[in-house]
Amino acid sequence: MMERPPLKVAIDVLSLAGPRTGVGVSCGELLRSLVGRSDIEVTAFAIARRAGRLGALLPEGTRFRHLGLPTRIAHRAWMSFGTPSAELVVGRVSVVHGTNFVVPPPRRAAAVITVNDVTPWRYPELCAPASLGYPVLVRRAVVRGAFVHTASHYVADELREIVAVPAARVRVIPYGLPPRSGHIGQATAPALSALDGPFVLAVSTIEPRKDYPTLVRAFAEMAGSHPGLRLVLAGAEGRGSPALDAAIARSRLGGRVVRLGYVDDSVRASLLARASALAYPSLYEGFGFPPLEAMAAGVPVVACAGGAVPEIVGDGALVVPVGDVAALAGALEAVLSDEGLRVGLRSRGLAQAARYSWTSTAEAMVGLYFDAADSLR
Repeated sequence: MMERPPLKVAIDVLSLAGPRTGVGVSCGELLRSLVGRSDIEVTAFAIARRAGRLGALLPEGTRFRHLGLPTRIAHRAWMSFGTPSAELVVGRVSVVHGTNFVVPPPRRAAAVITVNDVTPWRYPELCAPASLGYPVLVRRAVVRGAFVHTASHYVADELREIVAVPAARVRVIPYGLPPRSGHIGQATAPALSALDGPFVLAVSTIEPRKDYPTLVRAFAEMAGSHPGLRLVLAGAEGRGSPALDAAIARSRLGGRVVRLGYVDDSVRASLLARASALAYPSLYEGFGFPPLEAMAAGVPVVACAGGAVPEIVGDGALVVPVGDVAALAGALEAVLSDEGLRVGLRSRGLAQAARYSWTSTAEAMVGLYFDAADSLR
């Protein structure tokens, strides 16, 4: 039997721009896992005013094509006219993969679109304005025959209901474990020198759906019996910052909340190595990298049951109802006070995190690319 020639696949890498969020992590690690394979030929692409700068962030030797059209204008053009086409940017390929809700309409290639969550449909009030057009762009891609990738069954089930995607064109492929820094930074952030006692850690951009105000209130309820305990928030400022500011100002223990802002990989590794627990109070998530990263580092996790979080953490974390201050406070208190519980969570968390592999993700994604390409034959 003759071997198939490498499949030409174009992958959108625009999410690598700016501070690395979960979408950027998933895109970067997927690309790293695919470049150099013998069964596909990868071209990275981006459409944005300064897209050319992204070439320096790609794995060495990666083909890169870009179009210097403002992203907002491209989205409007795709909604109204279905142009510019994917081929205008990437040339002749077999599959175009939009890794963050949007895929340029191809003329001859198959399309794969990753839908990370259903926030723009279910919770538009939590979205940035740029995200509010995603439902239209996703629906148009589906109508044109795009295959849909999600990282959790929760999101896949939601999409089948909301967008009416045919089941045969929805593929659930979980992401791999976030990469762990090989270097633990001890003095790379000035604020770390002040963290000489126990702390509960939370890691994410400060967005409304992360629900940090609930975490601040829960911390105030339980931290009184732990005099040296602090709450450390590591993540870039975002649209949720005003509500967080107000929650800290109202809290009787607001002085024990430490905000580090965005931290790099080495500082995050240092924080995880020293954290007593990781709190993940999100109202909704389509996947959830921070709890996976914490479980892989042996850190007990307390999470809220928002979206796909229970599916991702399995029995490796304590899961409480969304927005329940008392339940969140009680779970944090239990983790800090019960050594047996901590040992059990560490063991189960390590086992759960070990299920997520970028090698497995890459294999499954390549299978999806071939299926999408074959659908046009």
